Amino acid sequence: MPRGFTLIELVVVILILTVLAAIVIPNVVGRTAEAKRDKAVSDIASIGAALQGFRADVGRFPTATEGLPALATAPANVKNWQGPYMAHIPTDPWDHPYVYENPNPDPSLTGTPNGPSTYKLTSYGADGAPGGQGDAADITDETEQ
Repeated sequence: MPRGFTLIELVVVILILTVLAAIVIPNVVGRTAEAKRDKAVSDIASIGAALQGFRADVGRFPTATEGLPALATAPANVKNWQGPYMAHIPTDPWDHPYVYENPNPDPSLTGTPNGPSTYKLTSYGADGAPGGQGDAADITDETEQ
């Protein structure tokens, strides 16, 4: 005759699972925001590397008008483009586009402090708006070469 579990055995198993859940769940749930910020930092570094590849081939970073799509598709009238430097441009972990700024799109200023050899790449964080604190704080990479 098959023997089932007693009520005591079932209660002990449920108690053990509850204790394990109480220990594991807070550690996992609390890391979601941190993981998203780490992902944004990683994406910005990857896009930065692609921007450096574009600059190495073209002699400048993409203009503000060309933007990040210049890493995936050759912009019109750009010589020496050897891309694609990225297969696709990711959105940040909160599903907002990364904000690319090039303060002076004049290609004749290549190499000057405010010319196309500088850029700023930003994720506005969870709120998708400039500024903020905590999860909504901006994550920025500014490069001046």
